[in-house]
Amino acid sequence: MAHIAETIGMQLVERGDGKATLAWDAPEAYGFPTSTGQVIHGGMVTTILDSAMGGACWSVLGEDEVFLTADLRVEFYRSARPGLLTARGTVIKRTSRLAFCAAELFDGDERLLAASRCTQTILPAGGHGGRADPTKRGYEIRG
Repeated sequence: MAHIAETIGMQLVERGDGKATLAWDAPEAYGFPTSTGQVIHGGMVTTILDSAMGGACWSVLGEDEVFLTADLRVEFYRSARPGLLTARGTVIKRTSRLAFCAAELFDGDERLLAASRCTQTILPAGGHGGRADPTKRGYEIRG
């Protein structure tokens, strides 16, 4: 099964210590035309924000833990346009069963486009909630 990052071409820029940064060169094909130009679909904006928060969450998990998103909220401030989009995610607070995360999305000029928050439910690895490959820890950084 292809990971969503591979499917759309997102790149992990960095991850660690409760933070993750993702970059995506958003092509026009993931948007729709408007009177002011091409706009990237809001679901794709949500995907990169969710992925940045997920990457941040992976960085604070033990080898015997996985997570599932329990709640996700997104606020759209400006339209995302084709081109470089950067999402920066962080873990706000981690408990034994939950991780509270946030992320912001910026365009190539560092304008804030959208922000999100989520709650991750932390589960033991293995069984139905486990990873298919326990050696994988979310996204791999590519150079």
